[in-house]
Amino acid sequence: MPDAEARSERAVELRGEILELVREYHDVAFQPEPFVPGETSLRYAGRVFDHHEIENLVDSSLDFWLTAGRYAAQFEKRFAKRFGLRHCLLVNSGSSANLVAFSALTSPELGKRALKRGDEVITVASGFPTTVNPIIQNGCVPVFVDVHVPTYNIDVNALETALSDRTAAVMIAHTLGNPFDLRAVRAFCDEHKLWLVEDCCDAVGSTFDGKHVGTFGDFATVSFYPAHHMTMGEGGAVLTNTGRLKVIAESFRDWGRSCWCAPGDQDTCGKRFGHQLGDLPFGYDHKYAYSHVGYNLKVTDMQAAIGLAQLDKIDDFTTARKTNFRRLWDGMAHLQDTLMLPEATPGSDPSWFGFPIAVKADAPVGRTAVVEFLESRKVATRQLFGGNLVRQPAYASVEHRQIGELPNSDFVMDQVFWIGLYPGLGEEELDYMVDTVDEAVRTCAK
Repeated sequence: MPDAEARSERAVELRGEILELVREYHDVAFQPEPFVPGETSLRYAGRVFDHHEIENLVDSSLDFWLTAGRYAAQFEKRFAKRFGLRHCLLVNSGSSANLVAFSALTSPELGKRALKRGDEVITVASGFPTTVNPIIQNGCVPVFVDVHVPTYNIDVNALETALSDRTAAVMIAHTLGNPFDLRAVRAFCDEHKLWLVEDCCDAVGSTFDGKHVGTFGDFATVSFYPAHHMTMGEGGAVLTNTGRLKVIAESFRDWGRSCWCAPGDQDTCGKRFGHQLGDLPFGYDHKYAYSHVGYNLKVTDMQAAIGLAQLDKIDDFTTARKTNFRRLWDGMAHLQDTLMLPEATPGSDPSWFGFPIAVKADAPVGRTAVVEFLESRKVATRQLFGGNLVRQPAYASVEHRQIGELPNSDFVMDQVFWIGLYPGLGEEELDYMVDTVDEAVRTCAK
């Protein structure tokens, strides 16, 4: 039998051969199909990748390290650096990122600032459910405010009206990559000593006042679902600049344990059997001491390996999204008697996730007719998430407050849809989408 050194050398050779075959496989298996107008499905979003993602995925699988490992460590370091933040924690989805970030703010370790059951959290009615769900899951009360149209972000004029003596935090998302007014929201939170959680799941690459979104809040969250700006397949991240919050969030992600050892490590703190924690006996194994009621929401190294290859492309992805947005906007500018086109929040430079379109209430066509026409021509559409969440069945019996009648959130629910602009769409596809919207407006009279 060959000695260990010889086996190791042969393993390295085999790995190289395997990865070379992976590159060859990609070039054969993933050749792009030609675009055929009316026959090729134009998705609202999708993965954009090359052989590097598949190589990384296979390389990590050959390690057979099935939880977070070397790729996860590299990704967390690089992703945090990209945002100009100190800490990044990978999790298994953007929804989990929201759950971890918000749950961390309930930690008793935060003393008087810890969120308590019954505390109120300001959010928007027109959004994605899992921005709001952690508020409810932790026993807090969402306070729904309306959005501004056509930025589709929080109406900051409603913040003071939403404030009460129970308000403890603000948790909102940057809608379809368009940043909300971070200057106003951050000032409001500072004035009233409120936590701010920025849901950036649709907004990687967006900036406000020249700074990355995600750098204004106490926590930021990101999603790496295939539809988003970059993908791990499934996956997400929690970002913060505060070491104390990082440690607490890590505990909630990792079963609620007190120990911060990485997977496979045994004694990072140097006193694994030297702690006195609560009513546990002195010296109880720190790896099995729990300071929070947590979860297991970790990512695998195989997902992180894909993400690391995607991270090399994120600047190009951002540029493509901005370019595609402008091509769609310019192509539909002549339809503004019927359609309301999106606007970037003043002070922002969005990396758009999608292109939202509102069919005006007095238009000669209805949204349903336009959407059905587009879908029949293979142009995928999506509603703007939950529309008005207050009207969704899941929240019918949930304790909440709402500020006013939320007319713009109802408008979003009734009149708005969006189409794709992700980097996988080329000029020919985008022009076909514009032409199809134009045809829908001309032919789908009420």
